Amino acid sequence: MVKIVALVGTNSENSTNRQLLQYMKAHFANQAELELLEINHLPLFDKPADKKVPEVVRQMALTIESADGVVISTPEYDHAIPAALLNALNWLSYGIYPFVDKPVMIIGASYGTLGSSRAQAHLRQVLDAPELKARIMPSSEFLLSHSLQAFDENNELIDQDMVAQLEGLFEDFLVFMQITSQLGHAHSVNQKLAESVSWENR
Repeated sequence: MVKIVALVGTNSENSTNRQLLQYMKAHFANQAELELLEINHLPLFDKPADKKVPEVVRQMALTIESADGVVISTPEYDHAIPAALLNALNWLSYGIYPFVDKPVMIIGASYGTLGSSRAQAHLRQVLDAPELKARIMPSSEFLLSHSLQAFDENNELIDQDMVAQLEGLFEDFLVFMQITSQLGHAHSVNQKLAESVSWENR
C-alpha cells in the first residue's frame, strides 16, 4: 500500500489542520497508509557549530525519505505559513534533503473564510527553494474555511461537497505520485544541486 507522510504544519495543541489530517488518515485508509508527523518537538533552528543535525530531525528526514509522498496541512498566520513549519523546513534542508523530488500535496484549514490560501501559496514558494525542491502537485488547492464548524462529533467533514473535492484531489495525488516515481532520471543531479547550496554563505 502507498505510504504517505501527513505533516502537521503547526505546533498548536488544538489544530483543525491536525484534525483534517486525522480525518484523511481514516477516510482514505483503504487507499493509502497515512502517518501523522508532528513538528511541535523540534528545537528552534540555529546552525549548529558542529554542523550536525539533531537526531529528532534526522529521524524525521528518514521517515519522509521512505514515504511515497507527503501531505502538508498548514494554517495561515499573517498571510504566511507558521514559524513552526518554516522552522521544520529549515532543519529539513540543512545538510539533509528528504524533499528533493518528493511528491507533495498541500492542503490547509483556517477559522476564517480564506482557508489558508495565501499560506498555501507561500508554502509552494518555500518548497521550490533549491535546498528543498519538492515536486508539488500542480493546480490543486484544498481550502477548508470556517474549520471550527467543519467537523461533526465523529471527526467527519460535514460539507459533502468538500468531501467530494478532497476525494478527487486525493485520487489525483495518488496518480501524481505514480507519475513522479517515473521522473527520477535527474534525481542524483538534483540532489547534488541541493547539496551545493551552502548555508554557511547566508
